[in-house]
Amino acid sequence: MLKKKIAILGSTGSIGQSALSVIGSHADKFEITALTAHTNISLLKKQIAEFKPSYVALTGECGFYADFPDFVTVKTGQDSVFEACLGADIVLLAIMGIAGLPAFEFCLNNRIPVALATKEAMVCGGRAARELMDKTGTPVLPVDSELSAIWQCLDGNTKGDVKRILLTASGGPFREWTKERIAKAGVSDALNHPNWSMGKKITVDCATLANKGLEIMETRWLFDMSPEQITVVVHPESIIHSMVEFKDNAILAQLGDKEMRIPILHALSYPERLENCEPSLDIFGLGALHFERPDTGKFPCLALAYEAVKNDGALQLVFNSANEIAVELFLQGKIAFAEIYSMIERAMKSFSDVKVSSFADVYGLDKEVRSFLAHM
Repeated sequence: MLKKKIAILGSTGSIGQSALSVIGSHADKFEITALTAHTNISLLKKQIAEFKPSYVALTGECGFYADFPDFVTVKTGQDSVFEACLGADIVLLAIMGIAGLPAFEFCLNNRIPVALATKEAMVCGGRAARELMDKTGTPVLPVDSELSAIWQCLDGNTKGDVKRILLTASGGPFREWTKERIAKAGVSDALNHPNWSMGKKITVDCATLANKGLEIMETRWLFDMSPEQITVVVHPESIIHSMVEFKDNAILAQLGDKEMRIPILHALSYPERLENCEPSLDIFGLGALHFERPDTGKFPCLALAYEAVKNDGALQLVFNSANEIAVELFLQGKIAFAEIYSMIERAMKSFSDVKVSSFADVYGLDKEVRSFLAHM
């Protein structure tokens, strides 16, 4: 049986590392053809030694002059990332932020199936990405646990039968904090997620609930649903990863442990289901599961996201670009936690009338938003 050929874009990040762990446990099913990385060259070299890809793309200057084994071709720059996708049966896209969008566009145009872990690619691509997906028929398989849950619940059902999508959120580290206390939160507080171990940027996004806002946008375009059909449900145990309610009032839910290897394996192996080496979920040990409405008063970034998703794509991009910049400034200690919301709000107000209709428009608007925030 032929092995499925996989290229991993962003192999040294948390998703990339988890994916390689999954692939390593199913060496008879998968083959790594290419890896890409930005700055973590030492980890990349270990990955090369273990998985022996024939191609590596580097996007960070620190790796340009590193020594690599003779069996691997190493190239640099954006075009090298595109080249990494060629010849793969599926590309795992795990490049953080809007930086992953060009590779997403390339895969769609070349009909290369994508296991999508970079939600910002769908958020920023918006209608342009949706239309290109429809035009090319390129499979896009979600890797985020919530989006994977929705996908699994929808499998075998029709879009017309869906009443609403119930998108679950843990509530983050500040779920039980007061609004006043949240405003004074420091970096270490925001990075102390109760359920998940992730990169710094996405962990801060979970603390502001901006991450859930981005997932609303991703859900809207990936599954071609109206914003009114998407409801956020705070579920602090993070056992139900999301639910779909159908027009007959039946609700399907996908449950699983707090483990990203489950949705990664499903996306890479689909339509098969392969055995997972992780322990099974202990249903009898769960106890009670809880559900709450999100408090947009305490987490105003979520309210901004709901406003942005009403727009046909442009404000989603503005939200994402402003959030990326604000989170980086917060992690550097240059702004307070509450200012993340303020920066996003100012950007959305300033670009409220903007329109985008193509990928070129998307890249241009992203530059405008970043320039605007840099000169505030």
